[in-house]
Amino acid sequence: MDIRGPARFLLSLGRHNRGKVGLGALFGSLWFLSLASAPWLLSQAIDHGLEPRRPGMLAAWSAAVLVVGAASAGLGIMRHRSMTKLRLAAALQTADLVLGHATRLGSALPRRVTAGEVVTIGISDVWTIGRAMNVGGVGVAAILAISVVAVVLFRTSHMLAVVVLVGVPVLALFVGPLLQRGQRAGLGYREQQGELNARLVDVLGGLRILNGLGGKQTHLERYDRQSARLRDQGYRVGGPFSWIGALGDGLPVVFLAVVVWLAARLAVEGGLSVGELVAVYGYTAMLVIPANVLIFCSFDVARGLVAARRVVDFLRLPADDLAGGPAPDGPAVLHDPASGVVIEPGRLTALAGARPSDAAGVIDRLGAYGPTEATWGGRPLAEIAQPEIRARLLVAEPDAALFAGELREVVAGRDDPDDDRVRAAIRTAVAHDVAASLDRPVEWAGRNISGGQRQRVRLARAVHADPELLLAAEPTSAVDAHTEAAIAERLSTARRGRGTVVATTSPVLLDRADVVHYLVDGRVAASGTHRELLVADPGYRALVTRVFDEEDA
Repeated sequence: MDIRGPARFLLSLGRHNRGKVGLGALFGSLWFLSLASAPWLLSQAIDHGLEPRRPGMLAAWSAAVLVVGAASAGLGIMRHRSMTKLRLAAALQTADLVLGHATRLGSALPRRVTAGEVVTIGISDVWTIGRAMNVGGVGVAAILAISVVAVVLFRTSHMLAVVVLVGVPVLALFVGPLLQRGQRAGLGYREQQGELNARLVDVLGGLRILNGLGGKQTHLERYDRQSARLRDQGYRVGGPFSWIGALGDGLPVVFLAVVVWLAARLAVEGGLSVGELVAVYGYTAMLVIPANVLIFCSFDVARGLVAARRVVDFLRLPADDLAGGPAPDGPAVLHDPASGVVIEPGRLTALAGARPSDAAGVIDRLGAYGPTEATWGGRPLAEIAQPEIRARLLVAEPDAALFAGELREVVAGRDDPDDDRVRAAIRTAVAHDVAASLDRPVEWAGRNISGGQRQRVRLARAVHADPELLLAAEPTSAVDAHTEAAIAERLSTARRGRGTVVATTSPVLLDRADVVHYLVDGRVAASGTHRELLVADPGYRALVTRVFDEEDA
């Protein structure tokens, strides 16, 4: 798909479904033509059967009207079926693109876009894009129908044909500015909608915490205020689009009245027969439908461009580049020039700083999440093939998702569960209290276990993966001091000979580290063992003492 812009995306989506677009245009055109042929058949029945009082001829033309009416009903059904299939295909293909790209982004996804934005794209935007495909099916058919009726009217009256050909562009002059206003307002509405959904996802994800802290009412009030702003923006969007709806129903009727009035004058003056007058009325009444279709196709395209812009922005988010050079042959030094952090293979390294975001940023760069100048064995990490990085360097996030399943499956992750190995990982993470049996079901996101248990199950999963280098951010922030001490001892033992990096200010973990990098404003201010830094660096000593006092309190 062409993601260079929203219009290009919609065009490429239409080309990808050109077979379905063609069927929709074919059945739509045949349906409109069947509607247009009915007035001509009626005119023939009046002029050749009714006026000369020829019952046989009248019956024959009436039978033709009946046949065309039955065919029109069948073609209408096929038009609706083909357009429904086109809309569904376009929507589902867009959803596949979004889901596929979200999968490629992997754990980098939350760093680049909110969950609410992804939800809004998947629930709202893909179906809006599907409706924009109407223009390729019934939209084309409507233009063809108007052209055919104009040609037929030209044979009846040049003036009426000119009125029809001029009238349709005049409708566009009324609707065009409203479409532009609606599109501008729709962009703002869509952006606020994503933000509101992001807040909703956050609140639902932290509902248990809010219950404990008593903050539900505060978040409800914030959500109410934001949803009220979205509602007001919706009114601004609805203004021009409601006018489009009204004009879509009203202007074609005015157009019909003008043509019928002109045709009636021609009939009075003898320029049209009675049958031709009926035909002209039928043609113009039928023109109300394609004119209305074109207006609402414009409406769908305007909204589709807004939705496609959000989808294109999402699909442009850079994913891991599967191409690249080879990784070092074995364990090698990782270096982050932005902070000065050096990670030696086979050692337990701690990153400590007053701002947790500094240490988290170092871990992201060392794990190749986002732009990075880090090197691995002297080679730029950005130039190494991502699959090799992901296979050997594991970033264990404190809020990483837990998938539903039995405990053994959750801990085993991508590997086939081996009970002995799973139990060893659970023991290292001191997560034995989660369940006496590995058969215990864990719900999606670990909703049926506590926050501390979720954190330890995540750590157990990371330990079970046994990567060459494990980078963990605050792996013990939700556990008590006794459990933290046990984790520190067991983790250092289980990972002996394998590289481990922890971002932490816990004195227990810092004391177990082979080397501690003390970060100030995102840069290494001092390095050494925990005890050496306590003696040599007052800033580090103040940081650790403050944390220790808080934990003791």
